[in-house]
Amino acid sequence: MTETTKTHVILLACGSFNPITKGHIQMFERARDYLHKTGRFIVIGGIVSPVHDSYGKMGLVSSRHRLTMCQLAVQSSDWIRVDPWECYQDTWQTTCSVLEHHRDLMKRVTGCILSNVNTPSMTPVIGQPQNESPQPIYQNNNVSNKPTAAKILGKVGESLSRICCVRPPMERFTFVDENANLGTVMRYEEIELRILLLCGSDLLESFCIPGLWNESDMEVIVGEFGIVVVPRDGADPDRIMNHSSILRKYKSNILVVKDDLNHPMSVISSTKSSAQGFMSSS
Repeated sequence: MTETTKTHVILLACGSFNPITKGHIQMFERARDYLHKTGRFIVIGGIVSPVHDSYGKMGLVSSRHRLTMCQLAVQSSDWIRVDPWECYQDTWQTTCSVLEHHRDLMKRVTGCILSNVNTPSMTPVIGQPQNESPQPIYQNNNVSNKPTAAKILGKVGESLSRICCVRPPMERFTFVDENANLGTVMRYEEIELRILLLCGSDLLESFCIPGLWNESDMEVIVGEFGIVVVPRDGADPDRIMNHSSILRKYKSNILVVKDDLNHPMSVISSTKSSAQGFMSSS
C-alpha cells in the first residue's frame, strides 16, 4: 500500500492515570509499532485524556496533579500529547462523549484545506484558529511549493502539538496531487484519518459486565470508532469478545496488538502499579 492509501490513525487513551505509568507509554508505543507492521495504518498522533475528578474512584488524585504527571510523562515524546478537556468539564464524561468531542473538534479546527492550484488558499490551514487571518497553503506558483499530501499531513502533526484533535472516522482529507500539472485539470488524493480508542484487555473485558456500559455507547465506541487492544496479564481478547454480542458484531473493528516482545503489561494499570512504576520528574 502507498502512504496515501493507508489509514492514518490517532490513538486516544482514556483513564484515571492515577498515576500514569511507564506501562501506559509502552501501550502507545506497542500499538503504534503493531499498526505500522500491518502495513495498513500510519499512526500520526496519540492523546492521553485523564478522567474528571468526579469519576468517583477511591484515592483519585486531583486532576491538576494528574495532568501535570501526564505532561511530564510524555514530555520527551514527539507524537503523544495530553488533553485536559475531560478534566475541565463540570462533571464526569463518558468515553463515548470524549471520542465524540475530539471528532467534532477536528471538524471545527481543520476547515477546508483545498486550494486552487493557481491561486493562494483563502481558507484556514489545519491547526490555525478560525478567527485569525488565513495564510496561504503555499506562497506562489512554483511547483515545489504546491501543497502535497505529505506537507499537509505535517500540518496535522503540528496541530497535535497545540491542540489535541481528531477527525470523524471514515471521513477523508482531500489533498492536491503532487503529480498534477499547473494549469491542467486538478487531481486529488484522499487520505483516511481515524480516531481509535486505545486500551488494555481489562477495559475490553469490562464491556462484558452486564449494566456497566450503556449499550448505545458501546455501539458508537466499537462500531463507529474502533478499538486497539493491548493484551496484558495473559488475557485472551478473542475469548473476551465471544462473551459480548456487540463485541462479536464489530469484531473487525477491534485490533488486537500482537508482537514477539515480552512486555510486563501487568503494570500498565494505575490501580495495580507500584511507586516504582510512577512516572514523574524525579
